[in-house]
Amino acid sequence: MRLIRVAAAGLLLVSASVFAAEAAAPYTLLKGEWEQGGLLIGKAAPGSKLSFEGQTLKLSDDGRFVIGLDRDAKPEVELRITPPGGVAVVETHDVAKREWDVQALTGIEPKFVDPPAKVQKRIAAEQVIIKRARTRDTAIDDFATPFIWPAKGRISGVFGSQRVLNGKPKSPHYGVDVAVPVGTPLVAAAGGIVSLAEPDLYFTGGTVFIDHGHGLQSVMVHMSRLDVKVGDRIEQGQQVGLSGATGRVTGPHLHWGLYWFEQKVDAQKHTGPMPAN
Repeated sequence: MRLIRVAAAGLLLVSASVFAAEAAAPYTLLKGEWEQGGLLIGKAAPGSKLSFEGQTLKLSDDGRFVIGLDRDAKPEVELRITPPGGVAVVETHDVAKREWDVQALTGIEPKFVDPPAKVQKRIAAEQVIIKRARTRDTAIDDFATPFIWPAKGRISGVFGSQRVLNGKPKSPHYGVDVAVPVGTPLVAAAGGIVSLAEPDLYFTGGTVFIDHGHGLQSVMVHMSRLDVKVGDRIEQGQQVGLSGATGRVTGPHLHWGLYWFEQKVDAQKHTGPMPAN
């Protein structure tokens, strides 16, 4: 359910019904659902000011914006919109809770389940690089383009599942796995700018981040070859490298994910069903 409050002249006015609130909404939701792992694309009047959970949102020239809801998003979130020359409208949205699968994987090298002390410094340094890349908030608007799959194949792992590695519970899975042979060409799901290109990260091996604008980034990992470098502008469908089995894997595949800043969102739901061919 959505509750809208209108702040005017220092007073807080609450709409009498959800129907009236819907009519008063100063934007259109173009895609997405208010649910854990959801990615929402909206459109407001150009020149509007928006914030989500206190974070200022960018608007494209035509008024489009994006919001990501983490796998573990809290049950209620707040969106604030001020139309040009208007008063602030504050919406409170219920976030639907999702149920997650449990995926048990065996045969993983012990060094990737419980990394030895000698590699902890390396892992920490790599996490700094990754986190820095995720803070980007550029004005490009490729985020609003319908996304395509970066590779076609059998889906072998889904977003949000609790991972049990060699019998030990670990962090959830934050992407979707596509089972493809080593050397399969991987393409950009949407246009953007390469924000990270690392051939050998400890857990993820060959890793590429693509910045699609407004905090939204896609990530491809376990790659055997990278064909791009940081700063490259790439277009939707352009090859960025080849799939592999690098980093922590049980076999060759592409792990593909979406992040909105630090929020982990469900790439599979945003992109839609895997094409048949």
